[in-house]
Amino acid sequence: MLPGNINPKQMKAMMKKMGMQIDPIENVEKIVITTPEGTYTFDEAEVVGMTMQGVTTYQVTGTPRFDAATPAIPEEDVAMVQEQTGASEQASRDALAATRGDIAEAILRLASHD
Repeated sequence: MLPGNINPKQMKAMMKKMGMQIDPIENVEKIVITTPEGTYTFDEAEVVGMTMQGVTTYQVTGTPRFDAATPAIPEEDVAMVQEQTGASEQASRDALAATRGDIAEAILRLASHD
């Protein structure tokens, strides 16, 4: 039973009268949502499309995993960190990756390891 003691059959009839249509999307294998911070990946998810007044909204149900984006690190930044710290190219690149491209923080990080 749904809230208000409405059975599912009655609910479907009411939704149809209001022009609302709900359609599950079958056999969903993966959903990926990409943001500047990283990606949310749903390996197993249930997806339902709900159309009302000509607009379709999708509801995703599942547990995502988050993978942080790795920022692109320009060669000039690596060279600057190397020049300021005397660190190797790989150490400079790793420090920039760890600080998400923040040059000053990468320099401070490498300088504190002396």
